[in-house]
Amino acid sequence: MAPTFLFQEHLKGRSMKKYTELEYLRLSKGKKFLYRLLSSLASIPEKLWNGIKGIGRFFAKFFLGIVHSFANLGKTFVNGDWKTKLSYFIMGFGNISRGQVLRGLLFLLFEVVFIFYMVWPQGGLYWLKMLPSLGLQGPEKGYDEILDQHILIPHDNSFRILLYGVLTIFFIVAFVYTWRANIRQNEIAEKILASGKKLKSGKQDLHSLVDDNFHKTLLALPLTGIIVFTVMPIIFMVLVAFTNYDAQHNGYTNALFSWVGLEEFRTIFSWDVGGVNYAATFGEILTWTLIWAFFATFTNYFLGIFVAMMINKKGIKIKKLWRTILVLTIAIPQFISLLYVSKMFDKNGIVNGALQSLGLTTSAIDFWGTPSLARIMVIVINIWIGIPYVMLIATGILMNIPADLYESARIDGASGWKQFTKITLPYMLFITGPYLLTSFTSNMNNFNVIYLLTGGGPTNAAASGAAGAVGHTDLLITWLFKITTQNEPKYGLASVIGILVFLVVAIISLVVYSRLPSVKNEEDFQ
Repeated sequence: MAPTFLFQEHLKGRSMKKYTELEYLRLSKGKKFLYRLLSSLASIPEKLWNGIKGIGRFFAKFFLGIVHSFANLGKTFVNGDWKTKLSYFIMGFGNISRGQVLRGLLFLLFEVVFIFYMVWPQGGLYWLKMLPSLGLQGPEKGYDEILDQHILIPHDNSFRILLYGVLTIFFIVAFVYTWRANIRQNEIAEKILASGKKLKSGKQDLHSLVDDNFHKTLLALPLTGIIVFTVMPIIFMVLVAFTNYDAQHNGYTNALFSWVGLEEFRTIFSWDVGGVNYAATFGEILTWTLIWAFFATFTNYFLGIFVAMMINKKGIKIKKLWRTILVLTIAIPQFISLLYVSKMFDKNGIVNGALQSLGLTTSAIDFWGTPSLARIMVIVINIWIGIPYVMLIATGILMNIPADLYESARIDGASGWKQFTKITLPYMLFITGPYLLTSFTSNMNNFNVIYLLTGGGPTNAAASGAAGAVGHTDLLITWLFKITTQNEPKYGLASVIGILVFLVVAIISLVVYSRLPSVKNEEDFQ
């Protein structure tokens, strides 16, 4: 029996019919598209639930692994020799006493550095002690007898406390992991010696770092960089969202900031905060961000493919010249080209001047002052910027599509449109599917085009009271930028928006990725 489509959601109060594979093939193109669309939409809750369950299983395994690891630690301590037992307190002692001096010295050095850092007066214990309060004494005014004037005397620094507190927690986690590795080394060493074999010397350890363990050597620096420059800043940003860090509480020169829990989250989802509807403002900006990302992605994608096909068409001469002209738009820095284009479409710009000179308009068109027109303009100008990228990618892919496929299609009487929809487009989607997804997510955070063309304007009067002077073309990323760079920045609120942007992008990416042809139908192109 043919497999059925497992679609059991309700539409307008009625359960949709299940189609067998044969029944589905008999549907019209419109009904097929509608059915696939509704099926995809209905699968979103299930995919999200599966994702949540997957995360839950991951954490369950993680904590079970920790419990199992501690159980093994106790077992190793009970069954280990005196050298292993002493290594629980003096890291590396077991390795040194068994002849693995280099390993033992590295473990011991790490322990010494960790203890020194933790007990140092301005070290780890101090930052951990201050972390719950983010500071006890704020700045105060004092009198400088030498300068004969009142000055501001700073004391605790909330920003440093939060930053070094996070660093200390990471350092503790690294120490616990290294301590566990030290115990594991003793356990392995005992087993090797019990079997009558010799342990590796320091020279052999160094040799293994460029031989059988070379992959670990190569990954050590990138992994450290990812933790220090990616993971830690993300965690720091998330923590800032739970504080009142803003212009009035910068943590050092005017007042300390403190933990406020979910206060900033309640602000962004509240309908009335000091007369400002932040929930509606966020919803409007998010809606425009998704609309912008959709059109900015797919207009560039399909028009880029079309331009590549036209240039690669047989009979087209000086193909290199046409490609070079298109590439010039991306060779010039956007900071120059977009600002120049922005001035061209000003009320007093050359475009309005040309239109009035030709008699096409009697007055200047306010391209950037009319909300709907400004939004259309940024999408159109983005096409001019984005097409060359897709054209270059599509050119390489089109050249690798077997010509036999098109020849067979022409023999069978397939039109040019049929060849495009049945050969070119499926092949392009399979190869560029991941690029299309990353392009969509990057357009959601496309700061340059919006900020350099309109600065987020024109001003949205309905949301003028919200932080950041919200404009009709503002994306979430430009709104976040305004919130942190205005006269009275609100870093806590900006961190909340950053978290929400991450969640939206992550959900869209996870849902769409599973629907990509390159993931679902990988075997079709092998």
